[in-house]
Amino acid sequence: MGKIIGIDLGTTNSVACYIEHGEPRVIINEEGGRLTPSVVGFSKEGERFVGDIAKRQMLMYPENTVSSIKRFIGRTWDEAKRDVDLVGYTLEESDDGRVNVRVGDKTYNPQQLSAFILQKIKKAAEDFLGETVEEVVITVPAYFNDRQRQATKDAGRIAGLEVLRIINEPTAAALAY
Repeated sequence: MGKIIGIDLGTTNSVACYIEHGEPRVIINEEGGRLTPSVVGFSKEGERFVGDIAKRQMLMYPENTVSSIKRFIGRTWDEAKRDVDLVGYTLEESDDGRVNVRVGDKTYNPQQLSAFILQKIKKAAEDFLGETVEEVVITVPAYFNDRQRQATKDAGRIAGLEVLRIINEPTAAALAY
């Protein structure tokens, strides 16, 4: 069994850490940074980019670059429609009244897009630690409701992780301190 990592799945950036000798240690990603931008981009050919490379294409191709997806996870269309104008990509109402993102001819839900970010962080953690990572604790804002918490767990599952616990960001900060 590998290490259990903690992921702060942020609206703008995400970060992962693990505990070593009782102290939290930040995991360095493949770009050499501590933070991974919570951005997913798609090329015209459909290739997917996550993190810094996706962030770099945001100004040129905003319709193919998804950022701030956390603001839509676990929310219904009615709850989220006031935020539609805040993003440069296309949002749609799904058949079940939730939010979907359309990029080209493909549709993604916020859990899938969040899972892409989590997969990148999982890979960075495995490369950094030199072992398989299967278990994770993910932070969410204290104001997240049960649907948003469950959607975050679902994103972890889609990313191939067993989400042991969802904890509030202020609680995580207190524990790290």
